[in-house]
Amino acid sequence: MSAIFGSVLRRWLPETHLSDQNIEAIRLVTSLLVTFVAVMLSLQLSSVKTSFDTAYRDRGIDAAELARLDQCLRNYGPEAEGARALLRAYTAAVVASTWPDEPRPQAVSYPDTAGMPLRGESATLGALMNKAGVAIDALAPADALHANLAARCRAVYGGVQTSRWTVIEDVHGPYSALFSNVVTIWLMLVFLSFGLQVPRKRMAAVVIGIGVVSISSVIFVIQDLERPYGGLFGIPSTTMRDTLADMLRLDPSP
Repeated sequence: MSAIFGSVLRRWLPETHLSDQNIEAIRLVTSLLVTFVAVMLSLQLSSVKTSFDTAYRDRGIDAAELARLDQCLRNYGPEAEGARALLRAYTAAVVASTWPDEPRPQAVSYPDTAGMPLRGESATLGALMNKAGVAIDALAPADALHANLAARCRAVYGGVQTSRWTVIEDVHGPYSALFSNVVTIWLMLVFLSFGLQVPRKRMAAVVIGIGVVSISSVIFVIQDLERPYGGLFGIPSTTMRDTLADMLRLDPSP
C-alpha cells in the first residue's frame, strides 16, 4: 500500500520536487533504510531460528528424561507401578494438550486437556508430575538393590523436573511486538520511497511486487518460528509419542 501511495504522491507533486537532486537524496535515504531493515531482519531471523532449535532440542531431552525415569521405575518392580501410571498420564496429557490438532493418545488414562494452556505452565500437569515425585519418594526399598534403584529414580526425577521447566520457558522467544512495529514502519517508508522513484510502468510494478513478496516471506518465517509448537515449522510430537509408546510396551516374558 505504501508503494501505491508513493506512486500516487509522485503524480501529485510538482516537477520541481522530482528533480534529479531530490530523487538522488531520496535514493540515499532509501539505501540507508534498506540497510537497516536488512540487518535487523537478518538478526531477528537468526535469533528466532536459534530459539526454535533450542526448543526443539530441549523437547527431545525432556522426552528422553521421561523415558529414563520410566525405565528406572520399571526396573524397580511392581511397587513403582503407581508412579509409572502417573508418569504415563502426564506424558499422554502433554501430547494431547501441546498438539491438540493431532490424534489423542489411546490406551492410557489422563486428565482432560480441554482447559490446559497451549503454551507455558499448566497447573494440572504440574500437580500430576508432583504426585509422581511423591510416589517415588514413598518407595520403601527392602534391600540394597532396590535402595540403589530408588536413589537413581529420584535423581532422574530431578532431571525430569529440570527439563520440564526448560521446555516451559522455551516458549518465551526473543520476538518483540515493538520491534515488529518499528520494522514495519521502516518497510513502509522504504516502499513509499520506491513508489516516488520508479515510473508508472508495468515492469516497475512487477519488481516492487517481487520485493513485497520476498520481505513478507521473511517476516512470515520469523513469526512462524516464534511459535515452536504451531505453524508451518512447528516441533512435531514424534519424540513424546515415542516415549509414551515405550512406557506402554509390555515387558518380555521371562
